[in-house]
Amino acid sequence: MIAIIDYDAGNIKSVEKACQYLGQDVKITRDRDEIMEASHVILPGVGSFGDAMSHLKEYHLIQTIYDVVEKKTPFLGICLGLQLMFERSDESKGVSGLGILPGEILAIPPSDGLKIPHMGWNSLKITPGTRLFKGIEEDAYVYFVHSYYLKAGRESDVAAKTWYSTDIDASVEAGNVFACQFHPEKSSKTGLHILKNFIEL
Repeated sequence: MIAIIDYDAGNIKSVEKACQYLGQDVKITRDRDEIMEASHVILPGVGSFGDAMSHLKEYHLIQTIYDVVEKKTPFLGICLGLQLMFERSDESKGVSGLGILPGEILAIPPSDGLKIPHMGWNSLKITPGTRLFKGIEEDAYVYFVHSYYLKAGRESDVAAKTWYSTDIDASVEAGNVFACQFHPEKSSKTGLHILKNFIEL
């Protein structure tokens, strides 16, 4: 069973539908026991970094997430879910993230001709040998919606990059921890392939 963590941050139903399309039993939950029993756990989300951390605390999910990671259960953050996995964000000064991986979330710098938030399809530069992108072609296009981006603290964690006004670490993987700034569940066949790779871990 795949557990999708419900912390009132939106973007849950589309992730659920994509996983069900891939033949998976999916449960949207904030119940600790259900999350801990899952074979895979997904932290989706859209919205504000600070509000999201408040909700994770309110629903007593922070320790549960740490325990999932420690248990070595495959864990995937999507969009805001990726951002929460790092130490801090320009969006919510003074609010600590989960700190599962080193790095920070920065505001996308203004650039002539580019709109912020970044909404649309961008190509990926994939790090060779990454498990999440097994079988994905270089320069494959995926769908982004964001105003803030990841600057990873360790280059070795970066699974894919893109460019939009600046170099963006678009995906990471480290041990059993994976994350995508883009939305695989909205990225057509490429996105489903990425989710399938995660599910098969």
